[in-house]
Amino acid sequence: MNVSELSVPQLIEEYLQGPKLLRDAVAGMTREQLLARPVAGKWSTLEVVAHLADFEPVYGDRMKRILAESEPTLFGGDPDKFAAKLAYHERDLETELCLIECVRKQMAAILRTVPDSDFQRVGRHSEAGPLTLRTFLERITGHIPHHLPFITEKRRALATN
Repeated sequence: MNVSELSVPQLIEEYLQGPKLLRDAVAGMTREQLLARPVAGKWSTLEVVAHLADFEPVYGDRMKRILAESEPTLFGGDPDKFAAKLAYHERDLETELCLIECVRKQMAAILRTVPDSDFQRVGRHSEAGPLTLRTFLERITGHIPHHLPFITEKRRALATN
């Protein structure tokens, strides 16, 4: 899927499909499997899900601020610092999945009301520079699919252990 080729309504629909893809990827995993690090140097599955859940509201905020403000400054966040300090292994899988779903449902409802021209509104990211609302939507839409192969890799490694 190349999200840059989708129309805005198609992109919003693709954005809404992400949580189901993630739920399917982790379905049936035990707590032990979620916490396991079967691939050396890589996060556990729960850490991946917690990372996704942490950045979902960040992207929601960025998109809201681009819509509501004139070229707002948007700050980056270091995923490794989040993982080190935000109790990823103490988190509840269902809570993390629900957060992702709720943020996406709320944002999709907002984005469906926005004229196409507003998807060219810009926010100034502290690291990446000026980016459009559409670019942020494309990036967060691709975030879950980007991480799914890592979850698949862990599940395969656990099956062979």
